[in-house]
Amino acid sequence: MSGAKYFAKLLEAYGVTHVFFMDAVLRRALAEMEDTSITRILGHSEKGVGYMADGYARVSGKPGICMAQSVGAANLAASLQDPYLGHSPVIAFTGRHVAAMQYRNSYQEVDHHPLFEPVTKFNAQMEVVEQMPHLIRQAFRESTTATPRPAHIDVAGFTGDALTPLEVEFEIAVDQVHSQFPAFRPQPDPIMIQVVAQAIASSKKPIIIADRGAVISGAREALHAFAKKIQAPITVTLDAKSLVLEKEPLFRGMAGLYGRSCTNHMIDEADLVIYLGSNTSDHTTANWKLPKPHIQTIQIDMDPVELGRNYAKCIGIQADVRSSLENLEKACNNQNRDEWLSYTKTLADTWWQEQEVELSRSQTPMRPQRLCRELTEILPKDAILVADTGYSALWTGNLVDMTHPDQFYMRAAGSLGWSFPAAIGAKAAAPNRTVVCFTGDGGFSYHLPELETAKRWGLNVIVVVNNNECLSQGVKNLNIAYGNRPEGRKKECYVYEPTDFAKIAQAFNCFGVTVEKPEDFKSAFEKALASNLPAVIDVKTEFAYQAQLAWVPA
Repeated sequence: MSGAKYFAKLLEAYGVTHVFFMDAVLRRALAEMEDTSITRILGHSEKGVGYMADGYARVSGKPGICMAQSVGAANLAASLQDPYLGHSPVIAFTGRHVAAMQYRNSYQEVDHHPLFEPVTKFNAQMEVVEQMPHLIRQAFRESTTATPRPAHIDVAGFTGDALTPLEVEFEIAVDQVHSQFPAFRPQPDPIMIQVVAQAIASSKKPIIIADRGAVISGAREALHAFAKKIQAPITVTLDAKSLVLEKEPLFRGMAGLYGRSCTNHMIDEADLVIYLGSNTSDHTTANWKLPKPHIQTIQIDMDPVELGRNYAKCIGIQADVRSSLENLEKACNNQNRDEWLSYTKTLADTWWQEQEVELSRSQTPMRPQRLCRELTEILPKDAILVADTGYSALWTGNLVDMTHPDQFYMRAAGSLGWSFPAAIGAKAAAPNRTVVCFTGDGGFSYHLPELETAKRWGLNVIVVVNNNECLSQGVKNLNIAYGNRPEGRKKECYVYEPTDFAKIAQAFNCFGVTVEKPEDFKSAFEKALASNLPAVIDVKTEFAYQAQLAWVPA
C-alpha cells in the first residue's frame, strides 16, 4: 500500500475517531481516511485545532490528533502548551521541507524542532518512509505513559507528503494498550503502603488533596472509600473538581490560589497532607506556602521525578493513584477523627454562608456569582463543563456545583481562549452529552471563527459568555502599576468595545441570545438546548467586577 494509506489505517487501528487539522497537510493521508471511520475536522486556526484535540483527549481518554503544514507549525506548537501543562496526550503532525531544501531559506519555513521541544515528551523528525511505523507507535507510547503529555512528528515534505506516495509493505502493528491513557497502572510497593499507612495512623489532622493525576487514573470510588476509612477531609484542585460532588459529607472544597479561603485554612492547620496525582505546583500550594515546609506529606504519582520535588519531608509512592488508594484502603485501620471533621465542616459551611449574599443577588448588571448559581441549577446531569483560564476557572471552579457523578469539569491550564475550541473537541468525543463552555468576552474572541466549524459538524456546544466588556482579571495589578498616577488613558490596557455575541452567533447560523437578568438565564439555556445548534448565551455582567481571591499565608 502507499504510505498515505498505511498512515490512515494505522491511526484507525489505534482507535482514532477524529483528526483536527488546518490545510494543507498530509492531503494524501486525509484522502485515504475517506475509506476509514475517521472524521476529518478542518478548523480555522492551528491553535484552534490543537485545543480541539486537547478537549477530545481529556474527554475520550484517548490521544487527540492534530495536524498543520510547515508554515503553521509555530502556531500548532503554541497550542500544545495547554495539553503539556494539563497532562493531555495530544499527538501533533506537521510538514517540513525535505532535507535538500533545508538551510537554504526555503519558503515559509523555520526550524520546527526547538518550537516543539518545551511542550512535548517526544519530538521527532520523519526523514524516510521506513520510520513511519516506529515513530507513530512511539508517539502513542510516549503520550499515554506515566504523565500523559503531547508528542510531535515533523514529516518530510512542505505539507508532509514527500513520503506518503511511496509504496510500503508494513504490517498494521498496534500497541493496543497505548490507544488510551493511562496505558499502564503500576502497582505500589507493599512496603511503602505500610509506611504510608503508619504515617496516616500517627496523624491527628490529615487532609487529602486530589489533582489531575487522580482524574486520569479514574480514582473517584477509590478516593471516597479511602477517605471514609481514614476519616480525612477531601479537597481538590480545580483540575480534579468533578471527582467529588459538592454535597459529599467529606468534601471541603478547592485548594490553592484559585481555591477557597476555608480550604486553604484547613491545609494550613493539617499535620499530614496527602497529594494524589499532583505535581505540587505554585497554584496548588499557594506558591509553596501550603502546607508549611515542616509538615509531613505523602505524594502518590506515576512520575517518580515529582515525588518530593517541592516538599522535602515527603513519603513518595510511584504508582497508579487508583491502585494505590485501593491498597491503602485495605492497609489502613478505621480511624475516628470526628473533631477534625467537624471543625473543617464548620469552616466550609461558614464559607458558603458568606457567599450567599452574592449568589442570591438579583440586581443588574448581574455578577458572576449569580450566573454560577443559575448555571448550577440548570446544568444537565450528563454535562461536560469546559472553563477558560483565569476568572472563568475561578468562578466556575468554586461556585458551579457538581451535583451528579456523570457531570465532568475541565479547565484551561493557562491559555486564554482555550475553552471554546476545547469544548468543540469534547463534543466530538461525547456527541450525546451536553457540553457547556464558560468563558469571558476576551477569551471567546480568540476563536470566534470556530463557530462555523461547530455549525458545519453539528457539534452543538453551548457557550456561556461572561460579558463584562473588558479583561477584568488584570485590573487589580494594573491599578497597582499606575500607583498614584492619574488614570489618564488606563482603559486602553483592559477595556473592549461593547460586543453583541448573540448577533455574531446568529451571523454564523448558530443560536444566539442575550441575557441581562438572572431570572432569564434558565429560559435562555433551555432554548439553546432545544435549538439543536451551536449556541451562544451572551450574559451582560458588571463591568470589571473583581473576584475575591482565596486566603493564603503571608
